[in-house]
Amino acid sequence: MKMLIVGGNGTIGQRVATHFREKHEVIIAGRTGGDIQLDIADSTSIENALEQVGELDAILCIAGEAKWAPFNDLSEEDYYIGLRSKLMGQVNLVRLGRKFLRPGGSITLSTGILADDPVQKTASAAMVNGAIHSFVKAVNLEMENGIRVNVVSLGVVEDAYEKYKDYFPGHNPIPTSKVINAYVRSVEGHGRGEIIRYYDGYVS
Repeated sequence: MKMLIVGGNGTIGQRVATHFREKHEVIIAGRTGGDIQLDIADSTSIENALEQVGELDAILCIAGEAKWAPFNDLSEEDYYIGLRSKLMGQVNLVRLGRKFLRPGGSITLSTGILADDPVQKTASAAMVNGAIHSFVKAVNLEMENGIRVNVVSLGVVEDAYEKYKDYFPGHNPIPTSKVINAYVRSVEGHGRGEIIRYYDGYVS
């Protein structure tokens, strides 16, 4: 399988890429590093990168940013950071990437626990994550050629726990093995329109 991992040099992306390299051809795309350059907030950059790699079997996006700040401090432009990057960046990856996927291919997007269990200072990030969940369920109703779109939604991962633990009291860090398995389930499984949640410490 030939796959493109956007954000494959990040904290989570490196672990996921290392696993998939054991069995598949992996191409890493990043804004400043990787095998090819790709800025998720720029649709022209996305299209140029896809044209460089050609036909694919899977696209994974483990990238995108959104502003964390108190609600009273968030400006309109602050919201656009998440709208352009994490939301429309991933929407555009589906919109443009489907044209480069072989029949039966898959696209995996990434969100997080904030869509279901937001904390303070995440009005923008939680909004974007929730929008992606709705988009994934809706877009699968119209995907052609057997292409599947799923989203992986993680809690606080082990590698980032020290940085974010004060925001998530009582939450258990997500082990690396569960992080990897979430993406494996999306890519190598058969589900479509799934929100693959791995939350420890979240009670629905």
